Amino acid sequence: MNLPKSVWLALVFLLLAACQSNPPAATATVAVTDTAVAQPTATMPPTATAVPPTVTPEPPTATPDAIAAALAQDAATRAAGPTREPTATPKPIPTLDLTVDRWWNDAVFYEVFVRSFQDSDGDGIGDINGLIERLDYLQELGVTALWLMPIMESPSYHGYDVVDYYTVEQDYGTNEDFQRLMEEAHKRDIRIVIDLVINHTSSENPWFIAANADDPAFRDWYVWSESDPGYLGPWGQKVWYQGQDGYYYAVFWSGMPDLNLENPAVTAEIDDITRYWLEDMGVDGFRMDAVRHLIENGIAQENTPATHAWLQNYHTFYKSVDPDAFTVGETWTDTQNAAQYAVDENDIPFEFNLAEEYVRAAGSPVSGNLYHVAELVDASYPPNQFGIFLTNHDQNRVMSVLRDTQKAKLAAALLLTSPGVPFLYYGEEIGMTGTKPDEDIRLPMQWTSDDPNVGFTIGVPWRAPAADYPDVSVALQDADPDSLLNTYRTLIRLRNDHEALREGEWTAVTPNSNRLYAFLRHTANETILVLFNLNPNPVLAADYNLELAEGPLSGAVTAVSLFGLEGASAPEVNAAGGFAGYTPFAEIPG
Repeated sequence: MNLPKSVWLALVFLLLAACQSNPPAATATVAVTDTAVAQPTATMPPTATAVPPTVTPEPPTATPDAIAAALAQDAATRAAGPTREPTATPKPIPTLDLTVDRWWNDAVFYEVFVRSFQDSDGDGIGDINGLIERLDYLQELGVTALWLMPIMESPSYHGYDVVDYYTVEQDYGTNEDFQRLMEEAHKRDIRIVIDLVINHTSSENPWFIAANADDPAFRDWYVWSESDPGYLGPWGQKVWYQGQDGYYYAVFWSGMPDLNLENPAVTAEIDDITRYWLEDMGVDGFRMDAVRHLIENGIAQENTPATHAWLQNYHTFYKSVDPDAFTVGETWTDTQNAAQYAVDENDIPFEFNLAEEYVRAAGSPVSGNLYHVAELVDASYPPNQFGIFLTNHDQNRVMSVLRDTQKAKLAAALLLTSPGVPFLYYGEEIGMTGTKPDEDIRLPMQWTSDDPNVGFTIGVPWRAPAADYPDVSVALQDADPDSLLNTYRTLIRLRNDHEALREGEWTAVTPNSNRLYAFLRHTANETILVLFNLNPNPVLAADYNLELAEGPLSGAVTAVSLFGLEGASAPEVNAAGGFAGYTPFAEIPG
């Protein structure tokens, strides 16, 4: 197996002397570099700033002190208004129950906007049957789990305002179509989680219509005040809106009134919805939208103790329905706040700070703040219990940020060799572009380049594909061994083949050059060194070395190249299991 050029990779067995007669099946060292990471230009954004979405805005809070200097400008633009005050007290990092099968740590997820993925009936709207038609593509890509953006009945194109939690959006198909999707996906060993939006509903939901009419059976399903409390939301937005009798709270906008999760009847309904999708529809879990905003306490509107308590109870409930059920929480905030949601609330939260840093590092010739952010993440979560990604449906696409295929390859390599559970955004693997507004980062998937409808539909697409479709498509990249698509395929295969890359612990390795970024991934069975050259220029042995004061190695080690860079040398292991002055390669290509 060879990596496409411009992302150099070497796999090298690191064998302990006692194991050389019968080496483990996959004990490896990895070196990953990129040949075309140019200096940022004035027109290229140096970071992947998480732009607050128009649908479910989640602006991050201020970053931790350890990384404040590097992220000060970003933090300043997103700092909360005067309505914010301290909320939940940080809790200790949960201890993992090692008897639990955390299948998600072996998974590579792929986020799908069904409306834009594949149309099967010519109406210009992607649908469930179209997704079924493309499952073989996803299986070949190597992904093993899908996250579907909202698929429940909704009046909007995006679906984050639900009117019926028990029915598939009619534009997408029927409940029976969805059950067939689950069956076909599971045949291919692909799991599916769906967006579960429980912070709020649509204002057209029958529950809210009844509540707004002062129906006593539903009035307390939402958050009401007789008069306008007058305060603003977490990022300075209006949150109180006049209803027919009083004011209702809606953190995102008036068309998405917040549910009152302190009402036991609402929680019971959410439990019923959860049971329905797990048992009757067969989903493998949920991406939980806007989890930081579930329960407010006056002007304290995010990360409240009541929110954490509700999620802990919900975690107990859904695990009682299906012990293998999985949730990932949308926690668009700093690492230390996001980590509070891990393991016993959501199985994993999304790690937005690290995502931003991956994209920044891919567009920079030096490691910059990457070590600091990665070390903070490692110290904040149980091993690998967080979701990693580059960008998602609320952010400008990674290719529009980096504007360079080689940098996009480097970003992919950072993502897919790092700890955590990786999530790809549909089209990322071919370099689809798109910037705000939201509709333009959710355009039809570009399957072909010889048709203005890009192989997405035989009708008129719900929104025109990106203008670069003649140059960017699956068809153009499929057979090109050096394409971005085949880079993703190779990196995913590498991750799927190596336990250490999926489940291994992370240990920083210190280079004496800021052009390099290095770390170990290690389990009891294998240790992998991951080494990046972030610079366009090669690094010679005379110009670098790697140090690890203490680590997981022991005794004599033999390095055996598997593929990629040849001539790897083995480190001389010290008494603490680390090494000093280690130069695994005579030259690390740029």
